[in-house]
Amino acid sequence: MPKFAANLSMMFNEVPFLDRFAAAAAAGFRGVEFLFPYEHTPETLTQILRKHQLENVLFNMPPGDWAAGERGITCLPGREEEFRAGVAKALTYATQMGVTRLHAMAGIAPANADPAACKATLIANLGYAAGQCAAQNIMLLLEAINNRDMPGFFVNTQAESYEICAAVNAPNLKMQLDLYHMQVMEGDLATKLRRYAPQCGHIQIAGAPERHEPDTGEVRYEYLYALLDEIGYDGWIGCEYRPAGKTLDGLGWFRPFARS
Repeated sequence: MPKFAANLSMMFNEVPFLDRFAAAAAAGFRGVEFLFPYEHTPETLTQILRKHQLENVLFNMPPGDWAAGERGITCLPGREEEFRAGVAKALTYATQMGVTRLHAMAGIAPANADPAACKATLIANLGYAAGQCAAQNIMLLLEAINNRDMPGFFVNTQAESYEICAAVNAPNLKMQLDLYHMQVMEGDLATKLRRYAPQCGHIQIAGAPERHEPDTGEVRYEYLYALLDEIGYDGWIGCEYRPAGKTLDGLGWFRPFARS
């Protein structure tokens, strides 16, 4: 039986961020995820999670200058000190909030960057972050993101993600398999889920190609939920989609899985 976490960066945008926890719990979610917690204190977020009996299953390490278009700095040579400071900040939040998974966004390499240098930086930074996370019993995740939504993103396919994770060779570094990004870039979702199941640390979903509710678009998710059970995936499935209308109006697909 799959267990779903509402992505509060995309869902329940009808209300302010701190009110989305209550909205997700009222809709029947037991878990939540979001991009970044850093506009609020870990104490505030921990209190809200406890109040609504929610588990925060995932958030991202600091991504650099998001407003300027940066989407992670893990692969950027020369930003290693900033990256390490971001690891420390993310771990401060995660340990207080009881979060056991952190995602390090690879980033968008500058147009004039040397790909080999970016890859080496990515591997070295992930190795450092994995060590720091392991000391706190936290899983580190690397996600492949499609280059249509994020042009120039450094890791686009599952094969690339797997290669990087293998090069780092840290037991607590896993692949974050976003099935929406996977469908946009390469398809063949069931085969890839079977292939990368041992390396999979987190799943995310959205309808493709519009990134709306998972019961819309070209992917038959009910088949994939059964497959995840078959291959023994017992982790969370993050609902990282943009509701086509009001969030609650689009939750018909979720109601059979909601807690009472």
